[in-house]
Amino acid sequence: MNAEARGTAGGARAAAGTGPGGGREAQLKHTGLRPGWTTGACATAATTAAYTALLTGDFPDPVSITLPRGQTPAFALAVEELAAGRASAGVVKDAGDDPDVTHGALVRATVRRLPPGSGVVFRAGPGVGTVTLPGLPLDVGQPAVNPVPRRLMREHVERVAAAHGEPGDVEVTVSVDHGEEIARSTWNGRLGILGGLSILGTTGVVVPYSCSAWIDSIRRGVDVARAAGLTHVAGCTGSTSEKTVAAEYGLPDIALLDMGDFAGAVLKYVRRHPIARLTICGGFAKLSKLAAGHLDLHSARSQVDKPFLADLAREGGAAEELATRIATANTGLEALRLCEAAGVPLGDLVASRARDEALAVLRGAPVEVDVICIDRAGVVVGRG
Repeated sequence: MNAEARGTAGGARAAAGTGPGGGREAQLKHTGLRPGWTTGACATAATTAAYTALLTGDFPDPVSITLPRGQTPAFALAVEELAAGRASAGVVKDAGDDPDVTHGALVRATVRRLPPGSGVVFRAGPGVGTVTLPGLPLDVGQPAVNPVPRRLMREHVERVAAAHGEPGDVEVTVSVDHGEEIARSTWNGRLGILGGLSILGTTGVVVPYSCSAWIDSIRRGVDVARAAGLTHVAGCTGSTSEKTVAAEYGLPDIALLDMGDFAGAVLKYVRRHPIARLTICGGFAKLSKLAAGHLDLHSARSQVDKPFLADLAREGGAAEELATRIATANTGLEALRLCEAAGVPLGDLVASRARDEALAVLRGAPVEVDVICIDRAGVVVGRG
């Protein structure tokens, strides 16, 4: 974007009241809701404090960590325990203004040394689930500590180790008080995660959930993009899809609409306030819901329809045996992987059908639409 365009965009943001930054950042601010911290961020803070105490005898309180987008929140410790060969720390999760079932949960980490060369090994303590079915981003038998929280914890263990001349070979056991009971209010059991909660988070930040505030923020984002003279915007389901689509097209921040689960809100507003091109980018499972005709992609209001995916796979040449396996798959990701192994372009089929649904909602508005499906790592798995 040249200087004139940046100036125009800045003026448009000021006029719209979104403040500097535009895009996702401005939408978050506009909701007026207080963000919180994920279980992954809490576990990272607890791990950092526990490992520091194991090496020094003292718990840092508060303990600061660095999140993927550069924020450096500080967490007060609710639990400290130092024993021979191990240390434990606990952080109470603050979900901000989001009605998160894990708000107020005590997330603990216990750290103990392992033999040289062991690396960082994760264990599921009480209240943290174990993966028992395929189709998730973790192998069967693994503790339900998702990939990004694992990476965050490893990075912070490495920093503490480097600061004290240690190799950083440790076992980290993550637990959540009353986690098994809390997990009954989640989809974990249906997904084959048994014994407790998942430790989640891709940014470390809990985005407050308010339908009216979030939909209004989407509309403001479209208004800012139009006022800046942009001809291409992208509705993204989260931070990973935002990074993918920005890299794909070189879009500026103010072109990125944090759509979240509200695909219908984006489409209906763009129908009334057209922009020449709209890209919809999101996880394969979420966009399979749009492909099936759902405009609200939240897990409480729509589910991945595996029989629908099986029908799409048949259209793509899948044999009946494969279609049957897809219809009974544990997750959308498992269905996608089954098709990839068989050479069936399920990702493209979902993206194309999602595009058709989007165009139906637009009702002939002068908007060109394309859809990009990604996996959890941000790899493009389908285009339409």
